[in-house]
Amino acid sequence: MKGRVLSYTVQENTGIISGDDGQRYTFEGPQWRENDLPVQGAHVDFQVAQDTDQAVSIYLVRGAPAATPAGEKNKVVAGILAILFGALGVHKFYLGYSGQGALMLVLFILGIALTFVFGIGLIVLLVLGIIAFVEGIIYLTKPDAEFEETYVKGRKAWF
Repeated sequence: MKGRVLSYTVQENTGIISGDDGQRYTFEGPQWRENDLPVQGAHVDFQVAQDTDQAVSIYLVRGAPAATPAGEKNKVVAGILAILFGALGVHKFYLGYSGQGALMLVLFILGIALTFVFGIGLIVLLVLGIIAFVEGIIYLTKPDAEFEETYVKGRKAWF
């Protein structure tokens, strides 16, 4: 049967699939047959355990539309923003961390000012750049579901 992942919780290693038949099926992590974690909205092919509402032997449907629902934060966008404009805090604003984004922006401006006045602002700019670069790499290398759970739903602002 075909369907879509409605939800998946990393901590509990369980999720729910909406089947094309209109029914909802629960599943546990061991039934997921892919390397990456399940992602909300992913198109899947699965079997239903006899006389239950349990989905088993769950596989991604290759070539299906993107699994990221509209309005959700994309880890690739966040990662690229962090790498290219991270010292300005752009990736923080994108993820909805306005306070942390404002802090990085203020420190960036302060670093520029200190560079012109004392020359020591380069250290501030270098530290901001390293933090943003590391965060960008972390965003890009995390599985989609873990990124969503950690940075979008879990609201983890730093690293």
